[in-house]
Amino acid sequence: MAQYYPPVGFYFKVNVIGITGQNEGSFQEVSGLNVKIGVDEVVEGGENRYVHRMPTRPKYENLVLKRGMLLGSPLITWATHNIEEFSFYPKTIVVNLMDEQSRPIATWKFINAYPVSIKISDLKAQDNAIVVETLELCFDYFDKVN
Repeated sequence: MAQYYPPVGFYFKVNVIGITGQNEGSFQEVSGLNVKIGVDEVVEGGENRYVHRMPTRPKYENLVLKRGMLLGSPLITWATHNIEEFSFYPKTIVVNLMDEQSRPIATWKFINAYPVSIKISDLKAQDNAIVVETLELCFDYFDKVN
């Protein structure tokens, strides 16, 4: 019997196809699972009561991955190489939302993703915090698989 409940948003896994190794997919935050369709307004001659509003292509926000900094990370090595060499090798990224038995209950595939930004958190002597790296990726589109 199926149970209907809102899933929790804190148990998820990220897999970068061809890169992700042990601990590579452990992120503290994933954002950018958004798509929006724009509208073009078309004015018709002789019709003054309204304008036609036509849908345009979808626009996707960038995928943003945040985690504690990992030294020697193959994912960050790939991203740094892409940015520094300006030579892009897109990857497919899979984000799985997990249930309490570690089974995926929702999966999103990001197609042809490549890095556009790498950020390292500020280093502050007065804070007792880990260093956080943020990887921002652009992609063609995403599909919700299940």
